Amino acid sequence: MDINHEYAAHQSALMRAAGAESPGQRKRQFAEASDIASRISAFQIGLGAAASCAWSAAHLAAARQS
Repeated sequence: MDINHEYAAHQSALMRAAGAESPGQRKRQFAEASDIASRISAFQIGLGAAASCAWSAAHLAAARQS
C-alpha cells in the first residue's frame, strides 16, 4: 500500500465533502473518506502501528457524518 497516496486520497475526499453542492454528494464523499480511513487503519493495524487507533476513530467519525 502506498500510504502517502491513501492519506492524500482521504484528504481530497474530505475537501470534496466540504465543498459539496448537495447533501447526497457530501454523503458520498464522507463515505469515500470513511472507506479510505478503514483501509489505512487496517494497514496500520497489520503493521502494529500505534497510529491505527487514530485512523479507526477517524473512520467512525466520518461514518457518523454520512
